[in-house]
Amino acid sequence: MLKEVIAVLTERQLLILEAVIRNYTESGQPIGSKTLQQQLPVHVSSATIRNEMAVLEQQGYIAKEHSSSGRIPSLKGYRYYVDNIVQPVKLDNTALHSIRNSLGTEFQKVDEIVATSAKILSDLTSYTAISFKPEAKDICLEGFRMVELGNQQVMVILVTSDGTVESQTFTIPAGISGNELEAVIRLINDKVVGLPLNQVIVRLNECLPLLTRYLHQPEGFIDVFGNVLHQAVKEQVYVGGKMNLLDFSKDASLEQIKSLYSLVDQSNGIGNLLNASQQSEISIKLGDELPGIFLQNYSLISASFDDGNNGRGTIAILGPTNMPYSKMLGLISGFRDELTQRITDYYQKF
Repeated sequence: MLKEVIAVLTERQLLILEAVIRNYTESGQPIGSKTLQQQLPVHVSSATIRNEMAVLEQQGYIAKEHSSSGRIPSLKGYRYYVDNIVQPVKLDNTALHSIRNSLGTEFQKVDEIVATSAKILSDLTSYTAISFKPEAKDICLEGFRMVELGNQQVMVILVTSDGTVESQTFTIPAGISGNELEAVIRLINDKVVGLPLNQVIVRLNECLPLLTRYLHQPEGFIDVFGNVLHQAVKEQVYVGGKMNLLDFSKDASLEQIKSLYSLVDQSNGIGNLLNASQQSEISIKLGDELPGIFLQNYSLISASFDDGNNGRGTIAILGPTNMPYSKMLGLISGFRDELTQRITDYYQKF
């Protein structure tokens, strides 16, 4: 399919398509042949440009808003542009300096870095930005505590080597004494503290006979422990600039606006959105390639990043289909590199 499309478009048609998209992303207005005649790097008549635009329209790459208007890009035109024509613009020094300053803070845990990255990216683009924390793979359990809350309630607290602190309340069986709880704490610290998180539950199950001395139903305790561990290692999503989505929804109904905002206000919705993107270094999804009819006028640019230690995370921007793709691709690529380096530096401290 791609080879057939490339064979159909001439060099002049490519120049016209690129100019239509560039102008439309800058002005938001339909583009006429006279404007293109002044901008094209080759000298052609206005009539020739109109003929070429008619061919591009017939092939579905551009369209008219009404019978007497200039042309605007279609989703097919945008798709061809981002796949074959666009050239990312290198991140400028001002933006690079801003990113490095914002990521230069002394963060207490990696979640703070990832959350901050969503805010920075949103501020730089004026779009909605999304960041996913890399799934932890080699993080170790650094500390374990149980705090008595009264009425047979205790709080299980885990501290991991990347600075993450997770907790959950657990109901202990009646008759368990403070001394028995202390014995459980010593046992856990002796057997599992210092182990990689993916080995902790395995070791605890091996310790069931010992735990049974102090807890009548240790399986329940291990389940709680597992829940806390899962919370510590699971991917976490952060969103910056949620309200920016509404800047590009002028033709949307109230119900569509509610659906749009709900999408970025729930982790599941964001997860489904990013799952729709390709598993590649940088992915662009346009309009009807995204889930939900309320995203027809939006585009999602996502990039994966690898911290070199704990897996792959994702950063993304969700904005209007007529965004300046050259600038946004260069920005998200440079931002991904800076974020990767910042997280790598963070983990090297542990």
